[in-house]
Amino acid sequence: MAKAFMIILFTGILTENFVLRQFLGICPFLGVSKKRNTAMGMSAAVIFVMVLATAVTFPINKYLLEKNGLEYLQTIVFILVIAALVQLVEIVLKKYVKPLYNALGIYLPLITTNCAVLGVVFLNLEKLAGGDPNFLAYPFSGSLVNSLGAGLGFMLAMFLFAGVRERMENCEVPKFLQGLPITLIAASLTSVSFFGFDGLVEGLFK
Repeated sequence: MAKAFMIILFTGILTENFVLRQFLGICPFLGVSKKRNTAMGMSAAVIFVMVLATAVTFPINKYLLEKNGLEYLQTIVFILVIAALVQLVEIVLKKYVKPLYNALGIYLPLITTNCAVLGVVFLNLEKLAGGDPNFLAYPFSGSLVNSLGAGLGFMLAMFLFAGVRERMENCEVPKFLQGLPITLIAASLTSVSFFGFDGLVEGLFK
């Protein structure tokens, strides 16, 4: 059981990183990665929403939608659940962590439409339907661990890229590359580095 969970966790963090390998959640990745403190705040909010969204949507899908043949409503229902959770995070941050709330700005409510959050919910269903052995034995627990791994992978990507962007501020970037061009180049190089983790997870847990 522990081995299966570790494989799921590290796969989500490294070999199937949602941002750098599957290119989901690019909007906050580029928009909120200028400083490490805001990057970590956004990442914590995304992890919370990912895990809780999985915990809520799993029983809704299994015992309500699938049981009554309403699978075609999955997207609408899942987005409504995610939106409600984002509203909860927004209320808490606004009341207790006002500086972070102000720093995140428009990107906080945009978690509702963050394809990484919705993507992890559908990916869990896809792995279950595809017969993934690590999921089949512990479907609900495996889905939660996968969501946690995806969220931690998002945090790792944000932290690394925020560090890169902070360093770039002290570099002399050619004028024609300043702004978005150098940001996209740095993001692509960061993404390429994660391809070095291919096969690592399987090797660690053999």
